[in-house]
Amino acid sequence: MSADRILVTGANGQLGSALIPYLTNIYGVDNVIATDIREGVLTGLCFEHLDATDAGALSRLIQRYRISQVYHLAAVLSAKGEKDPLGTWNINTGTFFNVLEVARNLKVGKVFFPSSIAVFGENLDRELVGQHVNLLPATAYGMSKAASENWSAYYCRRYGMDVRSLRYPGIVGYQSLPGGGTTDYAVDIFHKAVTGETFHCFLKEDTALPMIYMEDAIVATLQLMEAPYDRIKVRTSYNLAGMSFSPAGIAAEIRAHYPDFEIVYEPDFRQQIADTWPRRIDDTEARLQWGWQPNFDLGSMTTDMLEKLRIRYKRKAISG
Repeated sequence: MSADRILVTGANGQLGSALIPYLTNIYGVDNVIATDIREGVLTGLCFEHLDATDAGALSRLIQRYRISQVYHLAAVLSAKGEKDPLGTWNINTGTFFNVLEVARNLKVGKVFFPSSIAVFGENLDRELVGQHVNLLPATAYGMSKAASENWSAYYCRRYGMDVRSLRYPGIVGYQSLPGGGTTDYAVDIFHKAVTGETFHCFLKEDTALPMIYMEDAIVATLQLMEAPYDRIKVRTSYNLAGMSFSPAGIAAEIRAHYPDFEIVYEPDFRQQIADTWPRRIDDTEARLQWGWQPNFDLGSMTTDMLEKLRIRYKRKAISG
């Protein structure tokens, strides 16, 4: 078991709530400190209330627990971000600067932050977007992530820090409810299928976007963080891909399990966001440099999601 001590910001979010059990399994439950501005939902953990905009509070926690790695997951997501662009910029970039500066001053070994396919813009061939393209994001969320990528590379180059990042596609997982992202329809649709409700989709039926199953996203994150320093050649953020599908495609897979499942298409402002994003991602560099390889495709993800959610709703019904 590693002697590293891990601090996770935004631990109650979609990624954090799924990642933390893996981290505790690797590093031990006493060596993983979950933090969030909201009270925790995970039990049996060391949880600390933290407003990541408060650099002093962050610094005190890192010193108190002798933290060697920070996973900075706190952020406002794409759809919510468009409702308050300046607030999104201030939170997303401000908290990342806090992490970078505190980590630099306290000599934290590694920092991870999640970037996103939202960094890409309309200037690209959306059919297959490569690693090294010009970033012209169309949303406040995307702009905050693109800026953070460049600051990550700057801190690596200027100060010798070990900052690592992945450009996540839409993440599909059963561990938490949708959290305000444009790709979150691909989570909500499974909940509606299991509960027998009609799904009202805010994207057009043929809007194909890159996605990844949560289990693969976690494996990629840990694999990146555990890779030897000299294998990490990209210091902005690595492209990451799992699969690509449209709402119609995922609905068809669900109907193989629930033939009566109904979906209604009601595109809203999130359609305009999705129209600026890639349809597929080229993650060749991640595959070649540190061995990334997804395990789930649309069919296997659908089967696993539905099974896990059936268990979850059955337990919920039994408990109350």
